[in-house]
Amino acid sequence: MFVAQRRLCRSIDQDRVRKAIQEAEGLSSGEIVVSVAPYFWGDVPKAARRAFERLGVGRTRRRNGVLFFIVPSRRRLVVLGDEGIHARVEPGFWDGVVATVTSGFRKGDFSLGLLAGIEAVAAVLRAHFPREPGDVNELPDEPDFGSKGPM
Repeated sequence: MFVAQRRLCRSIDQDRVRKAIQEAEGLSSGEIVVSVAPYFWGDVPKAARRAFERLGVGRTRRRNGVLFFIVPSRRRLVVLGDEGIHARVEPGFWDGVVATVTSGFRKGDFSLGLLAGIEAVAAVLRAHFPREPGDVNELPDEPDFGSKGPM
């Protein structure tokens, strides 16, 4: 693990992030995944799309998964919503979520930035995809730190 990624891993309160994801998903049928990518060369949005598929975010029943893809070594963040949720948000919503998260990051509080972004996404998921009877957790709530994840 590279220095920037180790520093970010230590500075993210994984328990708080996991709990925020669980709370968000407890009130909606949506799924939220946080992935911190190892150092790499290449196109960050393209890598985010690959992670979206690798982690199964695009395979939820209602197509309402959201990925927070963080590349600490490049100081980049991409937030991707699947087609179900993307069709229901205003233009610029994802850019607003990125701005919210990176505002916390710039202050040096990576957990706070992520928690604010998760809450922004959770509010939209609750509005458009309220929890349904029999809803199941389709994706892991633990942040992904470069593991292979589901194929």
